[in-house]
Amino acid sequence: MSAVITATGLSKRYKNTAALDNVSFSIPSGRIVGLIGPNGAGKTTVLKAILGLTPFQGELNVLGLNPCTHRDELMENVCFIADVAVLPRWLRVRDAVDFVAHVHPRFDRAKCEAFLKRTKLTPNQRVKQMSKGMIVQLHLALVMAIDARLLVLDEPTLGLDILYRKQFYQNLLEDYFDEDKTIIVTTHQVEEVEHILTDLMFIRDGKIVLDADMDAIGERFIEVLVNADRAAAARAMRPLDERQVFGKSIFLFDGADRAVLEGLGETRRPSVSDLFVATMKGTYA
Repeated sequence: MSAVITATGLSKRYKNTAALDNVSFSIPSGRIVGLIGPNGAGKTTVLKAILGLTPFQGELNVLGLNPCTHRDELMENVCFIADVAVLPRWLRVRDAVDFVAHVHPRFDRAKCEAFLKRTKLTPNQRVKQMSKGMIVQLHLALVMAIDARLLVLDEPTLGLDILYRKQFYQNLLEDYFDEDKTIIVTTHQVEEVEHILTDLMFIRDGKIVLDADMDAIGERFIEVLVNADRAAAARAMRPLDERQVFGKSIFLFDGADRAVLEGLGETRRPSVSDLFVATMKGTYA
């Protein structure tokens, strides 16, 4: 399976701060990758480098191209949804659709109109008449109707209510994604994307601290619910994290023997959010 993105020694500094610190990773085609990290971890800098929006040190190959020197060619096969949809206030819905249809050869007007029919947007409605959530809906409909090989989503559902957020991710799977497309998504609403991800990358202080597919994560990380009388034995096994719930201890282990853990209590696969919190402890200290 060919790599859509390959980064080797990717680094970026802003004055005395390292936004990216010698980062290396590879993303194959046909994957949905969650790039998760706290504020200031380097997520947006990674996305900007991939999109050719910022210079960097190291090597970066996106769809066989250098994103800085071949950005025009690259953007024919890449779509980007930013965390803030910026559209002119005077723009009407129908004019926005016409504009994208005329400038992007891979735009599917019928698909865009099908997305819009699921909203309350009307063709004559102007951006200045829309709520923040409606503006995001228009932006999503325009971008998701472009048949791109790489879709980059930076907090794509920011400002939307939970019903539309769930519908968006459902549409993403049913109407957009296939084995020829690759999606990178960053979000703070981790629990809402967990079910669609094939791969997970945690970034902290400009470094990738976890990079694995979801099956491998399920094998590697285990939570165990332990009664008070077995807690000391669990702690002796050096868990990654411990938290208390209703008088019991929940321990998170990385690579521990599953059979041994089952002898301590009830085992289960940790959620991505619990794994994230355990990995990022101390970040906000």
